[in-house]
Amino acid sequence: MIANSPTRNSNATLVQLRAWLSQKDFEEATRLPSERVLCEELGVSRSDLRKALAVLEKEGVIWRHVGKGTFIGAHPLDTMLSLTQIESATNPTEVMRARLLIEPMLAREAARNATRQDMNEIETLMHQARAAETWRQYETLDTAFHRAIAKGAASTLLLAIFDTINIVRRSVVWGRLRQQPDRPPPGHHSFAEHEAIVEALSTRDITGAGEAMFIHLQTVAARLDLTLPR
Repeated sequence: MIANSPTRNSNATLVQLRAWLSQKDFEEATRLPSERVLCEELGVSRSDLRKALAVLEKEGVIWRHVGKGTFIGAHPLDTMLSLTQIESATNPTEVMRARLLIEPMLAREAARNATRQDMNEIETLMHQARAAETWRQYETLDTAFHRAIAKGAASTLLLAIFDTINIVRRSVVWGRLRQQPDRPPPGHHSFAEHEAIVEALSTRDITGAGEAMFIHLQTVAARLDLTLPR
């Protein structure tokens, strides 16, 4: 009789482990039993179990943390990558794509939920940005304008997502194509586009607010010479 090969044993353990997980139907982030307990329950060796766990981790079925255990689901992003690592791995096009996905939604939510105080802040920042005397001052006020809209959406979670994207944006995109002149010209595209956004927010035009924000960000992308997928 031919003895089972190590590869065959590993493959069999992987099949057993998949079946066991399927039967248990664990919820996301559930911590699995220890390797010792799993070996006893499945009747496999620890080396074969570890090989099977490695395959499932690569597939995103589980994730492991030394000293904490093995968990169901993909590895949480916040423990995988720091903001610094994200900044080094991304690029201006990815940042703009993220903005185009989330900021029109935030504008729609702000049109629905923004308070009078929120609107006062948004309008004040719009006027201050128009009066900026330098590009740096304008960009600071522009960032505050967009964040005030995100805050007006009245969602702590969405605001946190906006802040994360904005931190990365400032590192990756900040100051591109700002050689001249020293300040935004009177006809700078953002002035009219900001006014269109504020008008939609003021009239509670949910669809219009999202569309105005999308148009504005598309113009920004074009000015930064970014080619976005259609």
